[in-house]
Amino acid sequence: MKYVIIGNSAAAIGAVEAIRKTDRTGQILILSSEPYHTYSRPLISYLLLGKTTEEKMLYRDRDFYERMHCDFRPNTTVVKLDPEQKQVLLADGSAESYDRVLVATGSSPFVPPMAGLDTVEHKTTFGSLEDAKRLSGMIGSKSRVLIIGAGLIGLKCAEGIADTVKSITVVDLAPRVLSSILDDAASAKIKHYLEQHDLRFFLGESVKEFSGNTAILTGGGQIEFDCLVLAVGVRANTALVKDAGGAVGRGITVDDHMRTSLPEVYAAGDCTESMDCAEQQIKIMALLPNAYMQGACAGANMAGQEAVFDTAIPMNSIGLFGLHMMTAGSYHGETFVQDDGTGFKELFYENDRLCGYILIGDIHRAGIYTAMIRNRTPLSSVDFDLLCREPELMAFSQVDRKVMLGGREK
Repeated sequence: MKYVIIGNSAAAIGAVEAIRKTDRTGQILILSSEPYHTYSRPLISYLLLGKTTEEKMLYRDRDFYERMHCDFRPNTTVVKLDPEQKQVLLADGSAESYDRVLVATGSSPFVPPMAGLDTVEHKTTFGSLEDAKRLSGMIGSKSRVLIIGAGLIGLKCAEGIADTVKSITVVDLAPRVLSSILDDAASAKIKHYLEQHDLRFFLGESVKEFSGNTAILTGGGQIEFDCLVLAVGVRANTALVKDAGGAVGRGITVDDHMRTSLPEVYAAGDCTESMDCAEQQIKIMALLPNAYMQGACAGANMAGQEAVFDTAIPMNSIGLFGLHMMTAGSYHGETFVQDDGTGFKELFYENDRLCGYILIGDIHRAGIYTAMIRNRTPLSSVDFDLLCREPELMAFSQVDRKVMLGGREK
């Protein structure tokens, strides 16, 4: 059996490890367009911050490919997937055959058309180790940095360079920071906190035009800068499957076995869209833990096992300038809010179910809330008041406690 894996991040690693649990001798070929050993992308801001090193960023040890008996080929770009011939075609004109293939191509930064962008000399996106290295070479103690995008990528970039540069200005068309994962109340608290760390925001604004090192805003204002970071968002890399005739939406369409609509073609990670088990809606959930679990599910099925991954929910764990927050699920229904000035908690619930949560500051009991969302635990089966205010395990019924403890009552 020959397995070809396109990509080299969390989903790919999950697949390799799952395959090797079943198939110790099959050939595994990993094709990566990047030149690097597998690394953890969320750590690139910490590399700039000086809190980690390239070696510590490795997602697996240096001997991983050797131990797993993989043929790892960096700097290798796949340009076409041919499911009829069961081949992948490479940029150098060669081809590789497969019995089963995993598309784990992730996502790429989205750069919207902006007038005059070509006049900006020092600019970069921020999503890869290569981007982090490029940005590091552009900035210094006198640099005025303009970041387009007040989402997670843009704000993590700001955290990574804040101690290095003179100033950071953030522009976003949305009216609040982290608009995709926070509501108005939580976003306002985070914005105030970030402003205390000298970040300047222009929200509800966009760049009308660039003229060299000047950004002209739609509202008429101007921002002078030395370095531009484009962190507007990302798009799933679906082209290989789409061009081969496979089903795609915003991401590659997969079932709960990680199978695409093409025979012997699987997909996993940020390039896919899958079912949000809490909301029963198809969406992209670009999260490293989901990517790994999807990859592991795909790898097990590619090796002939029967595996299902159907417990994905939108979830984020974030640290910004020493402040930690966690979010999960969706924000609708009634709310419980607890705000003591140092910590912030907001729970969303309806139809006897916890739908989602936002925690800022104290995140220690987030796992309980996450489990309730994943398992669709009826709120009527718990002490809801205790769950909201002191979410200890004893808030659950005896039956639920035994389930959560693997059958061991406590």
